[in-house]
Amino acid sequence: MKRTVRVLTSILGVILLVGAAGCQRENAGKRHIFGATYMTRNNPYFDVLNAELEEEVEANGDKLIVRNPLQDQRKQNQQIQDMIEEGMEVLFLNPVDQREVKPALEACKEAGVAIINVDAMVADRQYVLGAVETDHYQAGQLCAENMMKHIKSGRIIVLNNPGMKSISERVRGFTDAIAHKPEYKVIRQENGNGEIEVASSLVSDILGEEQDFDVIFGGNDPMALGALAALQKAGIAEGVLIYGVDGSPDFKAMVQEGYVTGTSSQSPEIIAHVAAEMGYSCLKGQKVEKYVKIPSTLITRENLDEFDIDGWQ
Repeated sequence: MKRTVRVLTSILGVILLVGAAGCQRENAGKRHIFGATYMTRNNPYFDVLNAELEEEVEANGDKLIVRNPLQDQRKQNQQIQDMIEEGMEVLFLNPVDQREVKPALEACKEAGVAIINVDAMVADRQYVLGAVETDHYQAGQLCAENMMKHIKSGRIIVLNNPGMKSISERVRGFTDAIAHKPEYKVIRQENGNGEIEVASSLVSDILGEEQDFDVIFGGNDPMALGALAALQKAGIAEGVLIYGVDGSPDFKAMVQEGYVTGTSSQSPEIIAHVAAEMGYSCLKGQKVEKYVKIPSTLITRENLDEFDIDGWQ
């Protein structure tokens, strides 16, 4: 908790409270309508992020409309249009696909809806008023650096999701860290779709073709846990280093038990708080920092006691 408070104080210090374009000034007594949409709710990270946003919005007497596109960008675009028609003034957006979300960005611009981009960035950032995310590249680097401390060489399977910029940035950080080290080789890079069930099935299929590997890097905790489930089912989990990114309670429990190696942390609570501050600054006619990046920390058995195992950072 102490770590979270220090980081939150630091992050809030970068939010600028000066005049801004793109939002109407807040009217006294008016109930504001916010919208929120996440690429999927099949990940507890987004449940925590949404709960924190909802708490902050409702504490101000305002309304949060939430939609779940289920990893379907066309559906997300339509849901955003629907929320515009419901009177949404500010959108908290976590896109399914960084590029295919553009029609929704254009619709928001035309309707005068401010966009606060959270966790996974859109490709067309000119449509976005403010953005907050984890340092995803650093998160991947931290996993690679820890891996290299464990083993002097290794064959690696990477579980990616190319349409999800946050995950692809983590993979880029991981692969860049070993790019000039031929003793570490990525032998497979596959799309696990960011979800535990997909990753589990995918790794089970991989095991039918390839069992000579030392490391699995999952671009998020659900994919890494899906990989663990597949390895355990096949009876070959022992000795394989498994990394994720999120710092979820479920993954930390597996770290504690020694089933997985480490996870680079995210804080949905801090991200939600910063995003809410951006949204309300916008409604007050104030400017927010265009982009806020929150550092990650690697969680392993060695430092697990510094974190809340049952909660998020």
